[in-house]
Amino acid sequence: MHGDLNSSVLSDALVILGAAGIVIPLFARFRITPIIGFILVGLLVGPYGLGRMVLDYPMLVHVTISDPEALGPFAEFGIILLLFTIGLELSFNRLWAMRKLVFGLGALELVFISMLITAALCMLGQYWTGALGLGLALALSSTALVLPMSGTNNPVGRAALSMLLFEDIAIVPIIFLLGALAPFADSGGMEGLMDTLWMGIVVLGAMMVIGRFALPHLFAQAARTKSPEVFLAASLLVVIGASLVTAAVGLSPIVGALIAGLLIAETEYHTEVEGIMEPFKGLALGVFLLTVGMGIDLAMIWNNLAPIAIAVVSVLTLKAVVTGVLLRLMGARRGTATETGILMSSPSETTLIVLTAATQAMLIQPGTAQFWQIVTAIGLTITPLLALLGRLMAKRVEPAPDLSSFSETRDGQGVIIIGFGRVGRLVADMLTKHDKPYVAIDFDSDTVGQAKRQGYNAVFGNAARVDVLSKLEIDVAPAVILTMDEPVLAQQLTRKLRSNYPELPIIARARDGTHASELYRNGATHAVPETLEASLQLSEAVLVDLGVAVGPVIASIHEKRDEFRKSIKEGGELDYIPKLRTSSAENA
Repeated sequence: MHGDLNSSVLSDALVILGAAGIVIPLFARFRITPIIGFILVGLLVGPYGLGRMVLDYPMLVHVTISDPEALGPFAEFGIILLLFTIGLELSFNRLWAMRKLVFGLGALELVFISMLITAALCMLGQYWTGALGLGLALALSSTALVLPMSGTNNPVGRAALSMLLFEDIAIVPIIFLLGALAPFADSGGMEGLMDTLWMGIVVLGAMMVIGRFALPHLFAQAARTKSPEVFLAASLLVVIGASLVTAAVGLSPIVGALIAGLLIAETEYHTEVEGIMEPFKGLALGVFLLTVGMGIDLAMIWNNLAPIAIAVVSVLTLKAVVTGVLLRLMGARRGTATETGILMSSPSETTLIVLTAATQAMLIQPGTAQFWQIVTAIGLTITPLLALLGRLMAKRVEPAPDLSSFSETRDGQGVIIIGFGRVGRLVADMLTKHDKPYVAIDFDSDTVGQAKRQGYNAVFGNAARVDVLSKLEIDVAPAVILTMDEPVLAQQLTRKLRSNYPELPIIARARDGTHASELYRNGATHAVPETLEASLQLSEAVLVDLGVAVGPVIASIHEKRDEFRKSIKEGGELDYIPKLRTSSAENA
């Protein structure tokens, strides 16, 4: 029995890792989004695909999911990690600045769409309570799919984020409302809602107060170990703990995950947390997409092809039109309104949760719920196609660049300084003096903490991991400056950066001419040897003291520096070094 259980778990793990490691790279090679890949794999290996043939062909048990329901907790964890990383990308200041969009646009979008769907279903004969439950469920859009496609730093992403945040907040009252509308519900339904709301407000307030003081100390201790495993454990502790706390008082766990992300975003450790959590979020989200695919019954779709097709097209069209019109009324340009409306027309993973709640409350029949679950699964599957259609339609209706009120120019955070010791701080001071933005990153928590207290823009992170640097928007950075006094690490990082960002200017600190030559070979744009710069500064000081005019001295220094740099790039010897050694030997 125990052996069978282990075999089942290993078979499921094989399918999941096979999807992530083989199928998804294959889709990426043909420029097809991995989202479709995961869903199609789920369809293939699920109970409505190869899974239904296991009894006839027992060997298929090793390439199918034996218990789809067992993946449910992992799928939910993927959504929790997604909301956590969204919180990391935001901040309380940015969220506060979006409050009008969240509670204005977000509320209007949910209310209008749900009411229109409710009215349409009532006209088709559905009783009003069941129609309301279906309307609220189908009005939701997928946070897990929409935000990874749209991002949050562009007009479409910012508009979508505002609506999705309101929908995530509204999940709890929706679930309670459906319970209160149940045929046998009593007044306890509304009392339970009020209890949840006041307890939730108290808990969220306590989390924000405690988190502001406790999280910097927790991550500082984890950072001092310089162990990725400890830092990962601290990150998971925070996100799981926050999710459990909000779930304990009746709120959705994703609310706790979002708050945890917002709190960490205010610390200097957010970049490292984002980088270290990214692979786990992607894999957990992939499990969620597998479960979506496993819920698609192709036989049922074929037998009800016309009604399902009409339902899918009707819901998507209604949501796209309403969302687009609301955005236009709030001042968005045609391109933004069109693309956002089409992208937001897809249903949500939480639609399945609301449908389950409506069924348990006996507002809709199980057969009706299954029909709309199929519609939801199809909508989730075609979300990447909706994103593509939205971009194409946006270009058609408005070819000009989108400069709406939702826009956020992506200029990056400025020059990236890697290593923030004595040299890094001097570089930061010079950049500040000339009004050039920068962000510094260092793997020493004490160094970063002291820099933050002194007003420097510094974050904690391991710059040897390019995924961490990508969180600093290195792809749009004007330059990267390597100031660490670790020759081998500087060469490795230079080679990695040049490989990933061929056009990026890389200015590196070198110990001497030999080290500078190695850095040039690894792709540095400029390598600055400390020994040569020291000798040039000594020469400048003595010449000025001897009465030589400053202008000619600086010109000769620049000339000599260019001569040294050319020699180093060509890998040649610097003439003055052997001469100094010979002279020294003769004097001895």
